[in-house]
Amino acid sequence: QVRLVESGGGLVQAGGSLTLSCVAHGTNLISAYMGWYHQTPGKQRESVARIHDDLTTNYADSVNGRFLNSRDDVQNSVSLQMNSLKPADTGVYYCHALFPGPQDAWGQGIQVTVST
Repeated sequence: QVRLVESGGGLVQAGGSLTLSCVAHGTNLISAYMGWYHQTPGKQRESVARIHDDLTTNYADSVNGRFLNSRDDVQNSVSLQMNSLKPADTGVYYCHALFPGPQDAWGQGIQVTVST
């Protein structure tokens, strides 16, 4: 069974940085299309960053230039480096993996809070 475990969230002041990590258990991520989603209360999850198996990345306009998505297929993990954080970045971040098949998996979510 595939399990994604996120870490690295927390509280940070506006303008600060955090790095989220997502480690996969029960599978490898070599052929997976990985993404990070952001959710705030009462709203749907929104994609903020994606990374393909060929290391191509895509970012939402709201985070482009501030967030950096990377992957380490040896460590079976992906990371989201978040810089110049804003209060609007507050919310729960979810790691998502899409495998050939298709089959997908979600992490449990991790809270990021950006204070003014």
